[in-house]
Amino acid sequence: MADVHHERAIFTGRVQGVGFRYATLQVAREFEVAGWVENLPDGRVQLEAEGRPEVVAAFIEAVSERMHGYVRKVERYPAARPAQFSGFVIK
Repeated sequence: MADVHHERAIFTGRVQGVGFRYATLQVAREFEVAGWVENLPDGRVQLEAEGRPEVVAAFIEAVSERMHGYVRKVERYPAARPAQFSGFVIK
């Protein structure tokens, strides 16, 4: 199986308790991406997405823009690996 672009993004700021995961799910419906989003115990939010590189990048940027008042920092970790996800879900 061919590798796909995968990216893990960690959002820091006031990102829990503000509808971040639900907003991310809504944005994901506008892009051809698969993956998930979840709250982390330390107050950050982790997003994992896979798809075409330009689509995944645009998706993460769109999430950042939608939640710009709450996000202080985004750490991104791109990689290539076999596809692991189907659809996009909230964990």
